[in-house]
Amino acid sequence: MNIISVIQEGVINAVKAVYGADIDSKQVSMNVTRKEFEGDYTVVVFPFSKIARKKPEAIAEDLGKHIVEHVAEISDFNVIKGFLNLSIGSEFWSEFLNAATVDPDFGIHPSNGKKVMVEFSSPNTNKPLHLGHIRNILLGWSCSKILQAAGYEVIKTQIVNNRGIAICKSMLSWKKFANGATPENSGIKGDRMVGDYYVMFTKKYEEEYLSWQQTEKAIEVYNEKKKEGQEKEAFFKGYKNDYFNEYSELGKEAKEMLLKWENNDPDTLELWKTMNSWVLEGFDKTYAKLGVDFDKLYFESDTYLLGKEIIEKGLEKGILTKEDKRVFIDLETKGLGRKTVIKSDGTSTYTSQDLGTAQLRWNDYGTEKMVYVVGDEQISHFQGVFEILKKLGEPYADGLYHLAYGMVDLPTGRMKTREGTVVDADDLIAEVIEESRQNAKERGELHEMSKEEQEEIIRNIGLAALKFFIIKVHPKKRMTFNPKESVDLQGQTGPYVQNAYVRIQSILRKAAGKADLEKSKLYKDYESLEKDLLNQIYQYPALVKSAAEDYDPSSIANYCYNIAKTFHKFYHDHSILKAESEEAKAFRLKLAKMVGRVLKAAMSLLGIEMPERM
Repeated sequence: MNIISVIQEGVINAVKAVYGADIDSKQVSMNVTRKEFEGDYTVVVFPFSKIARKKPEAIAEDLGKHIVEHVAEISDFNVIKGFLNLSIGSEFWSEFLNAATVDPDFGIHPSNGKKVMVEFSSPNTNKPLHLGHIRNILLGWSCSKILQAAGYEVIKTQIVNNRGIAICKSMLSWKKFANGATPENSGIKGDRMVGDYYVMFTKKYEEEYLSWQQTEKAIEVYNEKKKEGQEKEAFFKGYKNDYFNEYSELGKEAKEMLLKWENNDPDTLELWKTMNSWVLEGFDKTYAKLGVDFDKLYFESDTYLLGKEIIEKGLEKGILTKEDKRVFIDLETKGLGRKTVIKSDGTSTYTSQDLGTAQLRWNDYGTEKMVYVVGDEQISHFQGVFEILKKLGEPYADGLYHLAYGMVDLPTGRMKTREGTVVDADDLIAEVIEESRQNAKERGELHEMSKEEQEEIIRNIGLAALKFFIIKVHPKKRMTFNPKESVDLQGQTGPYVQNAYVRIQSILRKAAGKADLEKSKLYKDYESLEKDLLNQIYQYPALVKSAAEDYDPSSIANYCYNIAKTFHKFYHDHSILKAESEEAKAFRLKLAKMVGRVLKAAMSLLGIEMPERM
């Protein structure tokens, strides 16, 4: 039974009976009653003022009396400044709780027969995964789990960016400076080792550039190209990219390596394959730590030329325009300017690649939706890609969605890959686990367990801290991750939610075989916090659906925190095992068990495991 529909129908019938007017469910605005007022759901009656020709307070009184008299599920009402607060009767809640406890799929929606692809992570093979990737990965994984719970068949994918000048920089650096080092003989994880050589390239390039600035040629370039009054320091700061392309020896070697790769030079391809394999193996180890996997991997080296056929189709339809070798689309009316899909030298762009990749994925899976989890700096890019595909009339174009998320900072500020100031994902995972270990030592609650059990719980709590702290922030917001705050047992954190679950499991273990849960049906006089918990449990299935529609895992995280907070307060204010009656004890045990089930299910949608002890 859907209590929302019951209330809406009750309001519709009341308006008809009292005022002789017909309305529909869209005109019935309602919300969960605010905690400071008595009631479960609040109906907004202001829209009925013209119909009733009365003040809102009087309308609320009229409708409240009719609803209580004619809707069996509503036991009482009150009016606060024209808002009608309705209280749901204990019989409804008792039936709901009994049905929910025997439903193994509570909160999981049946299959809707639709498929959705979620692309996330999508790293470059010239560096290890870092904090920014972690936010991407956690959002993508959570969205995948939520969409699955909402009834979709989900395909999890990533496109690995394994080609281009950045990849060649790390390859060249390894070739020049590694002396044959491998992950095996160096003991360094493959993705980190390759990333170290990418940073080393930048360091060597900076040294080369600094030396060049002292040469006669540099002075000649400065005198020729400087702006009026421009100091040397300012000029050379802005000239760095031009230097790479025109004068740098390292730049020349890197570009030559890229050309060799594009021309299938055997030695270059062999080195490329070897270093890519090191990085991919390293990625897999990090994904395993995070509990993440993929159904399908796409590689940029296989997809970067795929857009050509779609571009030809666009040219034939007159959607795209060609000037010499350059191909573009005019999206001025959409505020996107002219989007280049083929550059003036005839080479592909990321737009052309993404056009082709979208088509390939449609051919592979025929998904109704494709979700791209990519940082908000790429909003314009994806708007252009999606608009082109819509203009081409592609059948999947309306199902494309860019889940744009904000940057992640640390308390110390922003990170920069080339300067080697990025926080490695593995280091961050290790740091939160160590914070968890220190907290556990201070509490001293795990000393009776074996070393293996202690380490598993500490790992579990540390990962919950990391994941929850990041996911609880709405994707569109920029955020700062603080490892120490993330493990706080008293804050809005993963360990705080886990603690509520652990407390419930402890209660259930102590009560095992000592209570007749059937007596819960006889308990009628619910406390306020008991009704709050019932209401929060009731909202869970609808929340899963709305979180899937909005691609918003933060709503699930905040739900988990709120229900955990309510339970902690309930536990503090009311005895469960020493309740005032056997009926109250049975009801509270059943309620606690259901809260635990919902917490475990909801946190699993965030990729978070719940320990039995902590």
